[in-house]
Amino acid sequence: MLLNNFYKNKRVLVTGNTGFKGSWLTAWLLKMGSRVYGYSIDIPSQPSLYEDLSLEKQITPKRGDINNHSTLQEWVQKCEPEIVFHLAAQPLVRRSYDNPIETFETNMMGTIKMMDCILKTPSVKASLMITTDKVYKNIESDYEYREDDPLGGKDPYSASKAAAEIAFKSYFESFFKESQKYIASVRAGNVIGGGDWSEDRLIPDAMRTWLNQKVLTIRSPHSVRPWQHVLEPLYGYLLLAKELHEGRHQGESYNFAPRSESHWSVEKVISVLAEGFEMAKWSVDSSQIGNKKESHLLQLSWEKAYKDLRWKPQLSMRETLEMTAEWYRNYKNNPKSVAKLTLEQIDVYEKICAKSNELNLDQGSKHV
Repeated sequence: MLLNNFYKNKRVLVTGNTGFKGSWLTAWLLKMGSRVYGYSIDIPSQPSLYEDLSLEKQITPKRGDINNHSTLQEWVQKCEPEIVFHLAAQPLVRRSYDNPIETFETNMMGTIKMMDCILKTPSVKASLMITTDKVYKNIESDYEYREDDPLGGKDPYSASKAAAEIAFKSYFESFFKESQKYIASVRAGNVIGGGDWSEDRLIPDAMRTWLNQKVLTIRSPHSVRPWQHVLEPLYGYLLLAKELHEGRHQGESYNFAPRSESHWSVEKVISVLAEGFEMAKWSVDSSQIGNKKESHLLQLSWEKAYKDLRWKPQLSMRETLEMTAEWYRNYKNNPKSVAKLTLEQIDVYEKICAKSNELNLDQGSKHV
């Protein structure tokens, strides 16, 4: 594995550590021997992956709002991290319509405040600003967006993340470029996997419904998304942070996206996922289609990530759904079993990456 023992004993700060991606990342860092510090406003869901994995007992956590600049600054300086992963965000498109001010404050200003804190903390050597695949000006065509394509966003969530990307580039040019603090932004979206209990997301909605033996109702069945297992982009984040720490890729942005054959419609995802659950039923609520604008087609190129980092997606869509279904089935049978299963799935993924690197396989993007 390309990470080797790099993260062992490293002091790492993860904002948004109690969320879905933050919890998986925290678990992986702990597995590699990192000293992890967290900063998050709350436990965002019940059930909670963060609580199921007992992460609170294994890290040094802090409850705080990313918009509370003084509290954030005090915590970052107290932790003295070498590496920062900034994931704290308002992550839901549909919620952004109901709370646009909160969304812009958290996603744009929160990122700006995080970068300001990093600049004022001598210990930080590498930092990643995590945004989303939805930062691009989406023309709804069969085109894979590249990192230098125009940014945009019709909904408050997408626009706030695009604004965070613009702020990132401004801070890089103005403050980081001539410093010894290496920073980058990363773009990925539609991540799925065990332990996501967020509201108004396809997989968590399906799991909550089916585990309670009810009928799932879906909207926008024909919308196509670049689905990927959560471990895929997280591995990219870990690779990039290591490279930044070693003085490479300063000020760059990267897409971490699945292979084009994993760009499935909502309906196809649900149909295949349902195969892993007895009595799983679903229907389409046509009255919900189009109530709030969401993009129907979005695809990213991962050519740059492959070229610079030798990162590439490893899992097929069916493998991704099988891993996801396995996690939730185990949760239903014994919630205490998922901590062990989570680490096992990370271990399996690490071995897949190691084998792929050894064989130097090239399986994916039409640009590579």
